[in-house]
Amino acid sequence: MPVRDWLLGLSKKDKKIVGEDVKTVELGWPVGMPVAKSLGNKLFEVRSVLANGDNARIIFTIYKNLMVLLHGFIKKTKKTPKRDLELAKNRMRKFIKDTKT
Repeated sequence: MPVRDWLLGLSKKDKKIVGEDVKTVELGWPVGMPVAKSLGNKLFEVRSVLANGDNARIIFTIYKNLMVLLHGFIKKTKKTPKRDLELAKNRMRKFIKDTKT
């Protein structure tokens, strides 16, 4: 539930923006730029521009035709921070492991 918790911290307007972008990706997959981008290693990001101009990202994977949201954050640098990528990779591995048991 980490992405849900992150989303709950956003303003109502920003939740709507991010929700619309997630919906666009989920219903239109595969979708490319500017809404979604591959990060490699079966990870992708939903790219949203919030009301104040900040860049929000949700890292996700596709598992058995499901969009699994792994990590949400406000992007402050050009490159996705390694810490955020590692967190998403760890959550993906845990999700897959838990799903198989």
